[in-house]
Formats: sequence, structure tokens, C-alpha cells
Amino acid sequence: MFGYYFRLGVRSLRRNPALTALMVLTLAVGVAASVSTLTILHMMSSDPIPQKSTRLFVPLIDNGPVEGYTPGEDPDDIQISYKDAVNLVKSGQGVRRTALYGVAAPIQPPRADIQPFNLSGLAPTRDFFAMFDVPFLHGQAWTEQDEARGADVVVLSREIAEKLYGDANPVGQRVMLMGFPFTIVGVIDNWMPLPRFYRLNGGVRYGAGEEFFIPFTTSIRHEVTHNGSMSCSGNPGAGFAARLASECTWITVWFETAAASDRADLQAWLDNYAADQRKLGRLKRNAVNRLYDVPEWLVFTKVVGKDSKLQTWLAFGFLVLCLVNTVGLLLAKFSVRASEIGVRRALGASRADIFRQFLIETGVVGLVGGVLGLVLAFGALALISMQGKQTAAVAHMDWEMLIVTFVMSVGAAVLAGLLPTWRACQVTPAIQLKSQ
Repeated sequence: MFGYYFRLGVRSLRRNPALTALMVLTLAVGVAASVSTLTILHMMSSDPIPQKSTRLFVPLIDNGPVEGYTPGEDPDDIQISYKDAVNLVKSGQGVRRTALYGVAAPIQPPRADIQPFNLSGLAPTRDFFAMFDVPFLHGQAWTEQDEARGADVVVLSREIAEKLYGDANPVGQRVMLMGFPFTIVGVIDNWMPLPRFYRLNGGVRYGAGEEFFIPFTTSIRHEVTHNGSMSCSGNPGAGFAARLASECTWITVWFETAAASDRADLQAWLDNYAADQRKLGRLKRNAVNRLYDVPEWLVFTKVVGKDSKLQTWLAFGFLVLCLVNTVGLLLAKFSVRASEIGVRRALGASRADIFRQFLIETGVVGLVGGVLGLVLAFGALALISMQGKQTAAVAHMDWEMLIVTFVMSVGAAVLAGLLPTWRACQVTPAIQLKSQ
């Protein structure tokens, strides 16, 4: 019986083609707007590195001043000082460790046809690339010797490498960065997980990938500031080394453990370290030391901002508006079929039969609207991805979102069809037979 009603629903698409087209288009636009927003939100809030997200940890040691501090309150800075960062990296805890902070620097292209421009990058330690499974297109990360001596070496993003050198392999070439000749040792391939969970330069900037990487020690040697601004409790007029010696809170540290179960040991070590630093008078607050894995860090740093959630609610609101319009169109479509309903009732069809028939027909409309909505959603995501290669990694739809698209479309159509279908069941056969 379902198959019979489904075929009737397909045939009904040819009746009143103008009304059918309006219903399908209304549903498609509402579904496309909602699904496009949901897809981006889904990609932003998903686990960016699932193969090891429970083995990567961010320590948080509160080294703020005692003045104005209330015991138990959350720290007012989610990054740690230079001293603590160096100590943690040298601790030997876990299988890998990295300290990193965001940097910005001007670059002088080797080609005369390209004017100098500014880059946004990162200054990590060498373990960073292995910890976060960074894919290399050419070359590799800098060596331990490069890191130890703070060598002028750089890893470029694929986008910047192609802009400067085209399709050629630039490894071994020299480029003027910050006014110094840097040797290119590697080029990373297109890659997007990082800004979702480690970038804290003035807030997470989703879709803004790193354009270059230089060693942490090199960045310190050249006095490269945290994207042009450092937050220090020391004297701002002092030299760079003196400011680093003060409690500057501008660095993030990550640990990678061999197993997720090693978290307790790492937490115990962190507590002991903080206790030792308090005895030395460095840590003033008697705050709880925290350890976050990747999913917890995403929640704690509010990677998906309130504006994204607001856009989601607006998209759902637009879908509701489309549903209201669809209800009106279905009422108009079913009202002109009153005589058909009267004849079917007179021949023995029950109200339940009529209800099932028309509800399945609305489901067919929703299915067609879902297909068109999917096409529109792909088009919207394609336009978003055209904004840059980094954004393209966000603007794609997985199987989960494909299923959500059709479920949402058919569900919305069935929901919109409840009232018109109920109205259709109320048709009186005698009145319709008499008037025909």
C-alpha cells in the first residue's frame, strides 16, 4: 500500500505544477540555509584530530597576581608564562612536548612582481609537527640542531609557497623574513585542524590557517612578539630578554602521552611542579592546576562562538518561516482535490486511508525538496570554500550531514502537511458527490 501511495505522490507532482514548484522551492531554500549553517557548525565543533585527541593535553597553571583574586575562580588568562613553558618542554613528560605562540612577520618575495606583504604564523618547537600529524608536501621539519641554535629556518604553507614559487619545490631556497634571510626547510600540505583548538591569538579565528612556521628559539632570538602585542607584568620599556624573565602570559604548551590513561600521572607531575614553583615564590595564587585534552579544550576555549550559534538559530527560524509558507501552499493544493477525496470516500476509503495517502504525498514533496536543497547547500558551501583553501576544509558535507539533509526535508514536509492532510480527511463525500 505504501508503494501505491508513493506512486500517487509522484504523479501528484504533475498536478498544479506552479503550486508544486513553489512548495519544493520553499522547502529547498529553507533546508539549504539550515543545512549549510549546520554543516559548518558541525565541522567546527567536531574532533579535529580524533586519532589522538585523548592523548594531547594542555596544562593550565594560574600564575596571575594575588590582587583581586578570589580562590576557586577561573583563571583570567588561559596561557602560561615563558618560564613555565620552557620548564614544561624540558620536563621530559609524555612522549612529545611543544611550546608555541602566534607570530606575525613581513616577507620580501623573491619575485619582483610581488610586493612585500605580512604573514600570520606560528613559532612552535620541533615536536609540534609530529604531535599534530602535520602533512608535508615538500621537505620536513627543522632539525634538533636548528632548534638548539635558533637557526633562521622556516616552514611555509602550501598556499604561500605556491604564491612565491609556483609549483616548484622551494626547499633549500632563501627568503627574506622579518628582514633576515631564512632557509626554507619544508612546505606543509593543505591542512586545517589547528585553528580549531590551539589558536588563541586574540581569540580563535576559525578558517585562518597558519602561513609560516619558525622555531620557537628563533622567534625568541629575533624578539618576535605575539602578533605585535605581549602581555607582561614587567616593565614594557625593558629589553626583550628582561620581559621574558618576567611573568609574560602568552604561550601555549601541549603534551602528548603514550596513552590516555597516562593523564593521571601527568596531572600529578603538574601539581608537584606547581607546588615547587610556589615554594620559589613564582606562583602567587593557590589555584587548581588543570589539564585539558582536545575535546575539553574545545569546550573550555569556546571555539564555536555565540555568533555561530545565533546563526544556527536564525537558520532554523528561516526554516520555520518556510514551513509556514508550505502549509499554506499545501492547503491550497489539497483544497482543489476535494472532489477526488469525496469519490474515494464514497468508494469505501476510510479517513485513515486518505490521511496516509496525502501524508505520503507531502513526504514525496519533501524528498524532492531535499534533493534540490542539497544542490543549493552544495552551491552555498562551494561559494564559502572559494574564499580560500583553508576555508575549503570547513565547507564540505560528510555522510552524516547528507542524511540530516534528507531527514530534515522529509520531516519538515510531513510536519507542514499535518494540518492540510487533516483538513482533507474532513471532506464530506455526500456534499462533493452532489455538487459534481
